[in-house]
Amino acid sequence: MVMGKDELRDLSRRERQIMDILFQRGEASAAEIHEGLPDRPSYSAVRAKLRVLEEKGHVRHEEKGLRYVYLPRLSRETARRSALRRLVSTFFEGSVEQAVAALLDVSAPQLTKTDLDRIASLIEAARKEGDEK
Repeated sequence: MVMGKDELRDLSRRERQIMDILFQRGEASAAEIHEGLPDRPSYSAVRAKLRVLEEKGHVRHEEKGLRYVYLPRLSRETARRSALRRLVSTFFEGSVEQAVAALLDVSAPQLTKTDLDRIASLIEAARKEGDEK
């Protein structure tokens, strides 16, 4: 099953937490996922959620020894883009400008000259790409 860019938006809070653990680790057993969850549900509830995520096509499993190890089907980059799209849409009315302004506002004290130069070059690249369209 090939998933679209925004497939992760339809996940429940717990499913999203499980996916976050899988993206962070790359792969994990049900026990490892259970240990990493906040307000831990029962182990059997985690196994049930993993089955649901597998049925939805978000995760797959491999047998490693005597246990199943779960892996995300989406790349971390695809998931990151989906989450960012959802964040900009939800909190910034779809405005990339407002989202960038908010990020700069809260991050300015930690940004180095190198960080700011990199951001400026990304903006310049986006400007050029926009001019080509």
